[in-house]
Amino acid sequence: MKTYYYVHTGHRIGLDRFRRAATIIRSLGDVDITLLCSDYRIAQVAREFGVKNSLGLDVIRNIPQISHHGDKIIFDSDEANPIMLEDMRNYFSRFIRVSDCPDDKKENKELLISPYLNGEGICNSYVIDDKYFEQAEKSIGISYFFGDDDYEKDLEKNLSLLEGISPELQLGFYYFLDYEEMLKSKFVHYHEFEEYDEMIKKTDILITASPQAVLENLASGGRPIYIQREDYTRNFQNLFTSLNIPIVDNYDKNKLTYAIKTINNNNYLKPKQYCNKISKFIKENLNL
Repeated sequence: MKTYYYVHTGHRIGLDRFRRAATIIRSLGDVDITLLCSDYRIAQVAREFGVKNSLGLDVIRNIPQISHHGDKIIFDSDEANPIMLEDMRNYFSRFIRVSDCPDDKKENKELLISPYLNGEGICNSYVIDDKYFEQAEKSIGISYFFGDDDYEKDLEKNLSLLEGISPELQLGFYYFLDYEEMLKSKFVHYHEFEEYDEMIKKTDILITASPQAVLENLASGGRPIYIQREDYTRNFQNLFTSLNIPIVDNYDKNKLTYAIKTINNNNYLKPKQYCNKISKFIKENLNL
């Protein structure tokens, strides 16, 4: 009987789910678990994130071709419809689903990790690696991390959002080579993909459309401002509002300017460290 962790990744949805999957897997220590990614490229470099075993999949329906009936799985994706989810609950002996939806509910034969829900079989938490709670000197005044995906080149289309702000740029994982070079020419200072952790820890004001980056920067003592992309889920808005994180919709320049101007008056709340809680919940329920 094997244990798997399936995560939805890709050049159109970024690495937010992958980053928290890697965090959870690292928190489990030496547990034998295989990460399944819906993208071969990130599966090939997952070891650099502390994930020992990883495989890429063409489509979610290929999971049964790798696993066996009765195996155990942690599932982080919005790809599956209700029928497919029910089939997976019956196929796996243990099924833990990671949810961001405020209106979600726990179904039979599953366990949940959710920042919004409580109750039996539910771990009420969000995922931030403990390393981000280690305070670092804020040597970067303001930076911009659009996200790891920008297939439609929305960062370039909305560069006017940053006029007069002059942030440092954090480059993402799925940027095209020519696009990356163009972006470097637009910013005085930029950070390569491999410098992500240091940028997160050292940035005071982080402007970002990545929900995971928001949480990680907040944990490190930063002051994030969340850019709500039109093509991204709005599920994180309730959580961010509860933490007093400013939210800017649709690249609204006036709202961003106001958020920065009034940021000293904003009472950010410190997020909680849940890694141990999540790790204990998974190990107990998967008998690891």
